[in-house]
Amino acid sequence: MNRHINFFLMAVASLMAAACSGSSDDYNWNYTGQGYNPTTLPSGGTSTGSSSVDAEDLTSFTIEVDSTNLSENDATPSESDSHYEDYVETETFKSTITITYNGSTATKSGDDNNLVSISGADVTATPTTKAIYILKGSTSEGSFRINDNESAKKSQIQLDGVNITNSDGPAINIQSGKRTYIVANEGTFNSFTDGSSYASSNEDQKATIFSEGELLFSGKGHIKVNSNAKNGIVSDDYVFIRPNTNLYIKSTSGNGIKGKDALIVKGGVVNIEVSANASKGLSTDGYYQQDGGRVTAITSGEGEYDSEDQDVSACAGLKADSVININGGMLKTKSTGKGGKGISTDQIFNMNNGQVYVITTGTTYTYSSRLDSKPKGIKADGNININGGTILVRATGDSGSEGIESKNILTINDGTVKVSSYDDAINSASHMYVKGGTVEVYASNNDGLDSNGNMFIQGGTVYAYGGGSPEEGLDANTEGGYKLYITGGTVFGIGGGATGVSSTDGSQPAALLTGSITSGNTISLQDGSSTLFSFKANKTYSNATILVSAPGMSTGTTYTLYNGSNSVGSASAALTTSSSMGGGMGGPGGMGGGGFPGRW
Repeated sequence: MNRHINFFLMAVASLMAAACSGSSDDYNWNYTGQGYNPTTLPSGGTSTGSSSVDAEDLTSFTIEVDSTNLSENDATPSESDSHYEDYVETETFKSTITITYNGSTATKSGDDNNLVSISGADVTATPTTKAIYILKGSTSEGSFRINDNESAKKSQIQLDGVNITNSDGPAINIQSGKRTYIVANEGTFNSFTDGSSYASSNEDQKATIFSEGELLFSGKGHIKVNSNAKNGIVSDDYVFIRPNTNLYIKSTSGNGIKGKDALIVKGGVVNIEVSANASKGLSTDGYYQQDGGRVTAITSGEGEYDSEDQDVSACAGLKADSVININGGMLKTKSTGKGGKGISTDQIFNMNNGQVYVITTGTTYTYSSRLDSKPKGIKADGNININGGTILVRATGDSGSEGIESKNILTINDGTVKVSSYDDAINSASHMYVKGGTVEVYASNNDGLDSNGNMFIQGGTVYAYGGGSPEEGLDANTEGGYKLYITGGTVFGIGGGATGVSSTDGSQPAALLTGSITSGNTISLQDGSSTLFSFKANKTYSNATILVSAPGMSTGTTYTLYNGSNSVGSASAALTTSSSMGGGMGGPGGMGGGGFPGRW
């Protein structure tokens, strides 16, 4: 009970603090004796994961399975750490039992307390004492199961080069609600496969690897999971993944990994490919937390109608019912099916550090005139808070295909955010704040930044490229009585129209002008011989509306914007600007010209 209370408090604390493609060739392993060896060794040696995607290559970065190991530290935390007991090193086990699979049979050794029974290659353990179960060998029709009983204890499953296929159920089936540590021994390759259907049972059997209790992964070996009937890995409590773990999950029927209460990634390499309709790469009914590692989730299924919820559901690389906290590491998601999303949460999305890369290529999934699912790069039903790190999103579907969407308030405090999208690049249903960091967005058919409340630019650097008229670079919902306020930062917004700037305490002057820019040229704002800002344009516009603001601008002073060496036009700075070309909430519009940006 205390554990679940702690999870609730952690989620509440997070809320308060915040106020398919890709080749899996690396995992085509051939069984050789007691272990697995990949037919194609993972490329390279070790990597920190910090340079696998060029952070400036917005339109051509790729997302695919990458099994390359990371070089990570994995120190056991202090006893005061809330996850202290999730580290196998903190436990003392009273016995070690070795299970060796050999075709249709299995044998055991070291079972002095008679904890294990065997029928053919189906092995069942009754954990009345804490024990280590070492699994090795291969079976094409077997399983490993841990019973539940009143005196059940924690267990460690040590993988030492094992291949288990079970044609009518889970390969590993843990019915005990106690912690289970799954440790892959260094240098080993371990594989688990279920069948296309499960035999009827009164027990929960939700995945190829299933546990009623906490499921805790560690070790420097490789683990491959094939799911044909249900999900890949499921815990009805939470899943905890430590540094140096290397997991690959391929599911044709359900989700990749699901932790009911939480899904926590401290590090490691996790690769997931799911192809079923409405399937999720990573899924939790609770919160998702990533502190390190490299996680790749690729979905290729379509949307579908959920008769139980009487609503439509679509794929997502990561789906959480509670808070998502990205504190470090790398998270990469790709969704290619209709209605698919990269990252989706029913509550708050917090980006604190690390790197997030998202690609969605699907169009809208339509079930009926009332029910559909729009593809989104990152979507939160609550607030979105970006406090640091790097986010790159490319969403190339159709109308409604937005890069980043908050159904409430969206705040960018720091970090780098770059988005290329068909519809709005960044959208908030309520107010939007940019207080720091670098924001660079490109919307081919709608607004660059679109706030359905007020938009406050208070710092940082903003380059916002919108579509043709009436779409805008920066769009506050003036039709709803809201306004755009600029009190700091460097701002360049361009599109077919522009929201006028309103004056407030501490306003920074802005200027509005009409002109053309050329992709590849240096765009600069100058006051005589002084340059207030300069950058390279990544999109071509003809006769566009341009809004500029920068520190150092003074009211009444005339500034000239240059496209290379040619003047785009001049305008006098003021605390308030207005434009009859404003588009309010906006609708479908043409391209500003020049297509999506290239490299920069």
